[in-house]
Amino acid sequence: MHIFPLPSAARGGGFISSMIRWFIMVAIYDICIGGIANILGVSRMVACFIFLGILLLITFIGYIIRQKMSPPADQ
Repeated sequence: MHIFPLPSAARGGGFISSMIRWFIMVAIYDICIGGIANILGVSRMVACFIFLGILLLITFIGYIIRQKMSPPADQ
């Protein structure tokens, strides 16, 4: 089981491109967590939990919007 979806073979994706993609994602997450830690003046562990909470909140809002936009099954 892969954490991130593998790129399509038609696009020429391979092991190296998936590694580069993974490192870019880790760098972006590190910048976000480091920024939260610097702005709020908290440790990186607390900033990590805040970041995860923000992602959870975005996911929950998306779920609520999707439920409101989708038609009921009994129609």
